[in-house]
Formats: sequence, structure tokens, C-alpha cells
Amino acid sequence: MTTPGRRLRELADPRRAKTSQWFFKTGPGDYGEGDRFLGVTVPQLRQVACEFRSASPAQLEKLLHSPWHEDRLLALLIATEQYARADSRERAALFRFYLDNLESVNNWDLVDLSAPQIVGAHLRKKSRSLLKKLARSKSIWERRIAIVSTLHFIRFGEIAETFRIAKLLLHDEHDLIHKASGWMLREAGKRDRAALEKFLDDHLTSMPRTMLRYAIERFPERLRRRYLKG
Repeated sequence: MTTPGRRLRELADPRRAKTSQWFFKTGPGDYGEGDRFLGVTVPQLRQVACEFRSASPAQLEKLLHSPWHEDRLLALLIATEQYARADSRERAALFRFYLDNLESVNNWDLVDLSAPQIVGAHLRKKSRSLLKKLARSKSIWERRIAIVSTLHFIRFGEIAETFRIAKLLLHDEHDLIHKASGWMLREAGKRDRAALEKFLDDHLTSMPRTMLRYAIERFPERLRRRYLKG
């Protein structure tokens, strides 16, 4: 019987794997140091996730604990599929499963393709204090989960949480957090540009340049230049 892991290995491409190792910065001292790739594309992973959408918690946990990047991403894609179709009890279990395995959500694509759909979705009508805790974590990936999870709220027109978490991350030292925060600010600004401009006016002098550039990407050119000039 074919397992999710075996299915991925049938799709593996060593040449693509080599490119992925460079793209995801797996060298010594890089944020993805030591990560290993099979060379499977995200569209292929999504197809496999649909094929194994009923995978058991044990199967998902095995994939999440794999040293192979695509195994972990597959587990998260399946979990997001399951969460979307689950009842409240099953969603609570999947949310807890996600939190119990945060150490395996350890690259930016793993975060971005799962945090809004599971963490954001689960907290939308609940206390969001967890996001504040994650935003103050020593783990770059937990901090990224905190801000990217707010994308789910933005999709429902709720942008205040994005501004709260972005404010906590203003002095973060990592470029991947600057990019994620700027991205979420830009998305919030699509809903309410005046609110984004107020946030920028309040925090422009302390905002990392990368965060600012991402946040104002959709602004009219004249307004972009004004903010870039400070």
C-alpha cells in the first residue's frame, strides 16, 4: 500500500532539490541550515495532500518529524485540508496537534501555508493572546506564525490584530520577520489604507526598511516616495 512518504519519493527530482536547498538557505549559519529536500513542487504536494487527505494523526506526526522538507510540508497541507472539513472537536484536536509540533514548522513556506488556515482560523473567535506570546518567542518561526496567522483575520476585514502584532515585531532583528510583517501590513492596507497610513505615521522612524517597503508596495508612486523619504 502506497504511503504519503512513498508517493513523494516517486515524484522526487534531485535537480530541483538542489535548487531548493539554495533557495531556502540551507547552508551553515543560514536560517534553513541542514534542511533537506526531495525536489517536489508545491502543486505536486497539494495533489498528494488531496490523495491522502484522510491520513491519520500518526501518519501526520511521522511526516512532521521527517528531516525532509517536503514531508513536513505535506503533513501541514493535509492538516489544513482536514481542519477546513472538520467539526469543532476535530478542529480543536488539529490545533493542539499543530501547537505540539511547532518545532517542525521550521521554514517560512511551512509557516505561510499553514498558520493562517489553522492558527488564525482557530483563534478568530477566541482569545488571541497566544499570538502575543508567539510574537515574543525566541524562535523566528514562532514569531512568523504570530504575524502570518493574522492573514486569516484580514480576510474577514479584521485588521487590528495585524497592527498589534506588527508593533510587537518592529524591533525584530530578522529580515524574514520584517518581510512577513510588511506583507501583512500591506494586506491590511488593502482593507483600510487610512489605518495603514496611521500605523506608518506612528512608527515610521522605528520601522525596519524592509518592512516599510513591503507595507507600501501597493501605494501610489508619489505616496511611496514620501514614505521612503521619511
